[in-house]
Amino acid sequence: QVQLVESGGGLVQAGGSLRLSCAASGRTFSSNAMGWFRQAPGKEREFVAAVTWSGYTTRYADSVMGRFTISRDNAKNTVYLQMNRLKPTDTAVYYCAARRTNTIVVLINGYDYWGQGTQVTVSS
Repeated sequence: QVQLVESGGGLVQAGGSLRLSCAASGRTFSSNAMGWFRQAPGKEREFVAAVTWSGYTTRYADSVMGRFTISRDNAKNTVYLQMNRLKPTDTAVYYCAARRTNTIVVLINGYDYWGQGTQVTVSS
């Protein structure tokens, strides 16, 4: 079992930056691919970014490409999402997720463990 706890959300003006963190505990997560998803009010949860255990392979949604960066520190059991040039359309609850395997997928049902989420609000 893996427990995931997100932090770092908050209120920021458009054009600003935030860094989300996801701390993992329980079973070691250094061999798992990790991802970030988000869910805006009234919308379905959507893929944002994912990273393999080495940190060298990443994938991003088109909507955040070039603005968001996913990274991980396996020594700290933590995954990060650096979000720059934020837009009001980035407003959502952001969720961290982990897979049992080390391949990147974008489907929600491809992830086995989920955090509780952290709210990100971008004002215009």
